[in-house]
Amino acid sequence: MPRFPQRFWNTLILLCAGCMMMVPVSKSIAYEEAGFTIVHSAAVYEVRRYQDRLVAETVYGDDGRGFQRLFGYISGDNKAASKIQMTVPVTQSTEIEMTEPVTQSAGAGGNVMQFYLPARFTADTAPVPTNPKVTIRTIEGGHFAVIRYSGRATDRNFAKHWKRLSAALQADAVRILATPMKATYNGPFTPFFLRRNEAMVRVDWP
Repeated sequence: MPRFPQRFWNTLILLCAGCMMMVPVSKSIAYEEAGFTIVHSAAVYEVRRYQDRLVAETVYGDDGRGFQRLFGYISGDNKAASKIQMTVPVTQSTEIEMTEPVTQSAGAGGNVMQFYLPARFTADTAPVPTNPKVTIRTIEGGHFAVIRYSGRATDRNFAKHWKRLSAALQADAVRILATPMKATYNGPFTPFFLRRNEAMVRVDWP
């Protein structure tokens, strides 16, 4: 067997590790994504037109249990004991949009997290949550301005890109209608430089 320098083996190990880290990324491609149409592209952002969407939603405080509740719902914590395929994105905001409630009220205050339900569900067919802190809601369609960025889904990273997006919208005289949302598309094992994150906000678009 030929002898190779240590630098060769170090490079080979790094390449193998990189391939293994790519596995979660390829799996995320199979997730159903909320459909939209791009109606405008600018240097900093794009404007998307979304249709009405059904979400599982929860309001949570400093305990950070929002994800745990929603993941429990799609894992079978519902009256039908049905498992629901996860979709993307997962969105977070500090305020509930004025939307049409489908089942129960989520309450006021705290942070808001939403899982989008697969398109096959309607308000009548979506499994009813058993946890009273999980609500099924219809998010009204409309136009959203979106800026896409990579890196970790931290509040600091989100705030940085939201500031850039809001400045660009103000410069273009685009009116913001709601609180911005942080949208994440990847799991925690996806390398940070390959992650897809977005800051998005409802806007008044002609």
